[in-house]
Amino acid sequence: MPEPLGERPSLGSDFDAAGQSPGLALWQVTNRWQAVMRATLKPHELTHVQYVLLAALVWSQSHTDAPISQADLAEFAATDRMMTSQVLRALETKQLIHRNHHPSDGRARSLRATPAGIAAAQRATHDIEAADRTFFAPLDAHTSAFVAQLALLAADPKAHREGER
Repeated sequence: MPEPLGERPSLGSDFDAAGQSPGLALWQVTNRWQAVMRATLKPHELTHVQYVLLAALVWSQSHTDAPISQADLAEFAATDRMMTSQVLRALETKQLIHRNHHPSDGRARSLRATPAGIAAAQRATHDIEAADRTFFAPLDAHTSAFVAQLALLAADPKAHREGER
């Protein structure tokens, strides 16, 4: 027989309702959006992080002739360096990228998307952007403002760590 509840416990939250928490709202939206991304990328045989890194590499290649290092790509994509290295090895195995020794840093790797990688990124981008248009359609005319607000949060991770102390 279950024990009587007695007094209800308190979470100690600053919010009267869970729906007021921006963190919870972001968590819920992110999980729903990631599910859409997984489904969208499945026919392309890419994980979401594989797509992000491949697309970021193709985008970077289209904007510079300078060698792109794994560290530069990880910073651009805001991904963990160790995870980035593992994902790039998987993309190399799929023959979507080449990883070579960096010309000016013997410890670093220089990256180039292969023609197959560029084509895969282009096909996936078409589908990803269509899925994003559908997912974010409820924002309608507010989409640009929403993206600008997200950019504020993404801009300086050090500023967000101030509250961790």
